[in-house]
Amino acid sequence: MPIRHHRRLIAVALLVLTGCSTPPPPAAPIPPPGPKPTLGAWGIDLSGMDRSVKPGDDFYNYVNGNWDKAVVIPPDRSNIGSFQQLAILSDARMKEIVAGLAAKPLDQLSPEEKKLRDFYDAYLDDKQIEDRGLEPVKADLARIAKLKTLKAVARVMGSPAMEAGSLFNIEITVDDKNSNAYAVAASAAGLGMPDRDYYLLDNTEIVKAREAYKTYITTMLALIGAKNAEVRAAKVLALETAIAEVRWTRKDRRDRDKMYVPMTYAALKSFAPDFAWDDFVSESGIPMKNGERQVIVGENTAIPVLAKLFKKTPVAVWKDYLTVHYLHSYAAYLPKRFDDADFAFFGTVIGGRSEQYDRATRAVHLLDNKMGEALGKLYTARYFPPQSKAKVEKLVANLLKAYEQDIQSLTWMSEATKQKALEKVHQFTPHIGYPDSWRDYSGLAISRDDLIGDLKRAALFDWNRDVGRLDRPVDKNEWHMTPPTVNAYYMRSFNSITFPAAILQPPFFDPNADDAVNYGGIGAVIGHEISHGFDDQGSKYTGTGNLESWWTDEDRANFKARTDTLVKQFDTYEPLPGLKVRGANTLGENIADLAGLSIALKAYRISLGGQPAPVLDGFTGDQRVFLAFGQVWRIKFRDGDLRNRILSDVHSPGPFRVRGTLRNVDDWYTAFDVKAGDKYYLPPEERVKLW
Repeated sequence: MPIRHHRRLIAVALLVLTGCSTPPPPAAPIPPPGPKPTLGAWGIDLSGMDRSVKPGDDFYNYVNGNWDKAVVIPPDRSNIGSFQQLAILSDARMKEIVAGLAAKPLDQLSPEEKKLRDFYDAYLDDKQIEDRGLEPVKADLARIAKLKTLKAVARVMGSPAMEAGSLFNIEITVDDKNSNAYAVAASAAGLGMPDRDYYLLDNTEIVKAREAYKTYITTMLALIGAKNAEVRAAKVLALETAIAEVRWTRKDRRDRDKMYVPMTYAALKSFAPDFAWDDFVSESGIPMKNGERQVIVGENTAIPVLAKLFKKTPVAVWKDYLTVHYLHSYAAYLPKRFDDADFAFFGTVIGGRSEQYDRATRAVHLLDNKMGEALGKLYTARYFPPQSKAKVEKLVANLLKAYEQDIQSLTWMSEATKQKALEKVHQFTPHIGYPDSWRDYSGLAISRDDLIGDLKRAALFDWNRDVGRLDRPVDKNEWHMTPPTVNAYYMRSFNSITFPAAILQPPFFDPNADDAVNYGGIGAVIGHEISHGFDDQGSKYTGTGNLESWWTDEDRANFKARTDTLVKQFDTYEPLPGLKVRGANTLGENIADLAGLSIALKAYRISLGGQPAPVLDGFTGDQRVFLAFGQVWRIKFRDGDLRNRILSDVHSPGPFRVRGTLRNVDDWYTAFDVKAGDKYYLPPEERVKLW
């Protein structure tokens, strides 16, 4: 998942470690110096370490304590750390690319490049946006204002061109139980805030956020001249609270078995008869085959209850709901008063930011979001050399080899399940840097003087592409992230791992850095993504990408007992007063961190070819792997962003990804002489052993 699904790298260190009494092995000959790495002498800047901290008491602060004390979160960012620093670099590079397009004569631009330039210029022209006011969205707002029936409300909810919010999501996806086919999926939706817990918890800061959300709704309604805006806002908030009460918890939404309930479209209409389904899909273009089209239903028990809520809610309340959600969708492209009001809640209250990104940064984010592969083609040509791709491919091969060896050595898994697991490893498909073939944007019309129209056409372009693929073979080479994205992901239905170009550079990956640094950094990230194929949900899928059990009952029960222990461990961590990590919500990512690091260490040892690792500045190879992992997840949050992540993210906050992972790895105890009495020491029998 997108992980945001989830990765990072940094490098390793200097001098003998404080608190490490185990003498290092004899140093192997150090190869002659080559090209200098970006960070430090061999791939890491050691100045961020706080050596006054004992590794076993807080390894995260041991590695990152001085960095954390010194770093300042930029006012336009919700956090700062490895990911964000590289994202800032990626933003700068995208701006350089667009500046290059602007410097070219028009007749030298390809049609695709001209679209990028026109889209960018249309957003950058804030004077034109101010001068036009609400004129570009006048027709859509009028359509909402004129709604008189629930059927008409459902039509707006289902319109792919409106983006006005909806009680239900409908999308085209890969069928979980037939990875060679696309399917229509429907699930519960309806919330404006990031998670149901924002509506339901009584934590003081969350209550404040709820009040701020009500103020936001009031402001947005007032900006278009609505009377009694505060009273109407209270009704919209009450409606969304009722939706939140019905929606499933994130723990249940993660369960792929529970989220897969297939039925025909006709059966769905009978299952939840109080919703106007035919009107909802009327503008989608999805051929429902006289009601025989199969629909994969998620949060199925919530669907009929939400349908009843739809029927009993007055049209007037739905109109206000749709208006606010519509304005949120387009606020960044409307006059400043709408943009500022939207940022005041979502940027400041939720994200903790005091400033927006500069307009040029927001403009390249728009291009990356709407024409990401056109921009990515230019990005990779300039910033991703072939030698980087080749070295990462070798890393991936070693990690898959390490996984194969690891599976064969497991003592808690039967031979029957091991064979299926090995089959899955052999069927992994890695995607490195950029797609083999690029998307064709020739059918997308972009006008320099019609920003809102460009956005609507881009939304329809993507939607019609998805609908047009129904009943056709699945494109298993499709990418779901763009090359300038600083992230990575595992795709269950394709059994594939994808690493965009933007993450495959320092501090995540440096072809000139020490191998231990790259294995502890990008190696652990690659291992993390591979491990998603074997986490609590990914392990339910076969090597061909189908949701189908390949475990014996005994092995699955054994695995669950181990992961239940991991849930309990993470439930104890408290990043903010009164707000703890949700171990069940973050389980998949916590499994992937633990397994990914363990496999990366094995892969590093494989890469040594039987030779001892060199000792660099007093650090052994294993120590450098762990230090790199510790710096990969360095991050400093604003409280609002941290709160949002605890409530709505499937990842644990970075510091606890380090602390919670390492205390379960036996080799970490040996490398840093961690002993009973150290804060994060766990007795061997309490350490979770998975892959």
